[in-house]
Amino acid sequence: MSRWIPSRSFLRALLVGAGVGVVALFLLMFLLRDRETEAPEQLPAEFNPADFVRRSGNLDVPYVVTDYDVVDAMLAMADVKPNDFVVDLGSGDGRILIAAARTNGARGLGVDIDPARIRESTANAQAANVSHRVTFRRQDLFNTPIGEADVLTLYLLPEINLRLRPRILEQMRPGTRVVSHDFDMGEWRFDQRQRVGSATIYMWIVPARVEGRWTLTTGGRNAEIEFSQSFQSVGGTVAAEGRTARIEQGRLTGPNIRFLADAGNGRRLFEGRVEGDRIVGTNAREPWQAVRAPAPQ
Repeated sequence: MSRWIPSRSFLRALLVGAGVGVVALFLLMFLLRDRETEAPEQLPAEFNPADFVRRSGNLDVPYVVTDYDVVDAMLAMADVKPNDFVVDLGSGDGRILIAAARTNGARGLGVDIDPARIRESTANAQAANVSHRVTFRRQDLFNTPIGEADVLTLYLLPEINLRLRPRILEQMRPGTRVVSHDFDMGEWRFDQRQRVGSATIYMWIVPARVEGRWTLTTGGRNAEIEFSQSFQSVGGTVAAEGRTARIEQGRLTGPNIRFLADAGNGRRLFEGRVEGDRIVGTNAREPWQAVRAPAPQ
């Protein structure tokens, strides 16, 4: 019987292979030990999870949570009442409308283009027992009707506010309120502004539209008014008895108007309320009224 005797070259190869395996095993154990003792990555000191922004390529505005003290300040500034209908564009988790319903007794509609936010806000409203007062709908905010709103709340972006501004002025009723978290409306100057922590909130009262020609009657005399208007600021001229005077310090607060002018019996303050194509004077001692002139044919 013969038996196999390994050659010297075979034994040398076996020893080299074993040596490489031992070295590899030692290296692997060293790397694993080093990983176990490695310190976890540290977040920068200024990192605030509340400011984390969840983004999506299909969203007009990133979703950022509004702090509850800012929510309370927005509702207080808008003076939300039990009979008010609040529309929240970009409603997120629904906290503004839920607070308006629970604290102020208001009704509301929230719209968001992100279906995850609609599911979340609907569940939150059910948990808060206000789902009978508020509704959340997946919808493009630029296609959302706002004409029935008493209060419009926004936490969008400056360019989105500017795109919404013409619709707000055309569709919302005079005296309705618009409240925005952090971003203004460009040339349309705010009626109120408040700082809440690191946030700023703005409010605008939608003004009546008076630009154009009116016939003013006071003290048995008629005068022709040509109103100019830039948002809530009013100017123009008054023509009476062959003389033309400037309108000064004119301002609209919702449907309420006030201005200084000489309508033929001396410079005086006119205060009134715009009711469509009529202005009813509210000066008790000096009654007056105005009617919009027909548009030229």
